[in-house]
Amino acid sequence: MQRIDRILISRMKFIGDVVLTTPVIRALREAFPSAYIAYLADKQAVSLLEGNPCLNELIPFDFSRAGLLEQPRVIRRLRKGRFDVFIDLFCNPRTALLALASGAPVRIGKEVRGRGRLYTHRILDDGKPKTAVEYHYQYIKPLGVEPSHHRTEIFLTQDEKREAGIYLKWQDVDPVKPIVGLHPGATWPAKMWPAERFADLIDLLKAKLDVQVVVTRGPGDGTIIEKISRLAVGNAVYLKVMPLRQLAAVLSSVGVYVANDSGPMHIAAALGTKTIGIFGPGEENIWFPYCPPYYEASAGHLALRKDVPCHPCHLDFCDREGEAYMECMKLLSVNEVFEEIRKRI
Repeated sequence: MQRIDRILISRMKFIGDVVLTTPVIRALREAFPSAYIAYLADKQAVSLLEGNPCLNELIPFDFSRAGLLEQPRVIRRLRKGRFDVFIDLFCNPRTALLALASGAPVRIGKEVRGRGRLYTHRILDDGKPKTAVEYHYQYIKPLGVEPSHHRTEIFLTQDEKREAGIYLKWQDVDPVKPIVGLHPGATWPAKMWPAERFADLIDLLKAKLDVQVVVTRGPGDGTIIEKISRLAVGNAVYLKVMPLRQLAAVLSSVGVYVANDSGPMHIAAALGTKTIGIFGPGEENIWFPYCPPYYEASAGHLALRKDVPCHPCHLDFCDREGEAYMECMKLLSVNEVFEEIRKRI
């Protein structure tokens, strides 16, 4: 393989998936200490990589702009970069074409019928069980890089942390006192623990523990937040939708964070906040790589999931009926979640 001086990594979409690539970023930096390393991804998700000392440049793709305008702009930037290697961790038709258009002589991506031929090095998953982090490592093996890091990371500035503290005070939350954060939203309904359970959890936390409760939300979580605020008797602070880096700064002040399988769950864990992930249709052994052997038990991370006959279904909407509808979520009790929070406060 030719000399490698300029590397482009791309995990184009999804907040959690971008965060889960951070161990690979660090491993590449250690393997190529003098290389110029850039990262291409969705404008919002890639903002979480700002300040990462292993990266030289972030290249945002703005999906809010028309593709006929944004794609040529990004291609011009990629060609100007004269990258030696394009590592495509997303491998959809758009990113495969971007890899080819970049002009990089080495292009690494997934072996997919049709577009796989656009890569010079095609990755075929061996089918063995692996975490999302381990899955990403397959894509840098052609460069001679072996798995060396497994912890995810997000870097915040002192100013961002200070401003988050000021923001919390404006919401009548004292960042010095214990804070429990809750995130009841998720991309798909099948991943959501019932709103009634979150409301009951708020009431139990306020009745039994001397903690402040904050509830975070994503852009599409208005309905579930409204339902929880209507049902909960205990006082909680419902935060507005925030830019991702502001959300990250706020989560760095939280003692324990309880979240459905979602982007904010991954953000919290990457910050070192004790994170309890609630899983239903997804596989926690893949998407929650925050437990031993890669993390000490003292890190406080925990995935909660109940066994049901249909797991893992990978469905966006539960297709079971009657009492079996959303059974995987309904089996997880409020008391179980509360006790895990109590252990971590």
